[in-house]
Amino acid sequence: MSKVTWRHKKFSQLSLEQLYDMLKLRADVFVVEQNCVYPDLDGENDCLDRHSQTIHLLGYQNTDMTNAKGEQLVAHLRILAKGQSYPRHISIGRVVTATHARGNGLGHELLTKGLTLCQQYFPNEPIKISAQQHLKTYYAKHGFEQVSAMYLEDGIPHIAMIRD
Repeated sequence: MSKVTWRHKKFSQLSLEQLYDMLKLRADVFVVEQNCVYPDLDGENDCLDRHSQTIHLLGYQNTDMTNAKGEQLVAHLRILAKGQSYPRHISIGRVVTATHARGNGLGHELLTKGLTLCQQYFPNEPIKISAQQHLKTYYAKHGFEQVSAMYLEDGIPHIAMIRD
């Protein structure tokens, strides 16, 4: 795997190309691959992507399938401030890696970078996530603990997890 270049930006700082890449990656994985029709764009009045405190982490890699800059988005997550998803916790969500980039630790690198950004922007705040149940071990390796029974979110089994 070639080196990943990491960038983090607020919504207003994203270029149109970055926004397109981000939405396409999420649609490719969450809608097409997982066969789950759901509203990835959060809505007009509560759009979490474009909230002034939301941080988008983007991981780019040089590949054959590149954009105009010779790179492809292979990983993304977003960090939400306290009060956006949960009243007493910040949150990480839309954690995604491109299908062809999996199996070499990129997901762990993505989450590690995301946790570093959480500490940078929201120091010492506990983090709550809504994790797909089959990823419990992945998140547990990063200090998250299950705090709920399984529930369905968009027809997929999820669990709530917290990292203090």
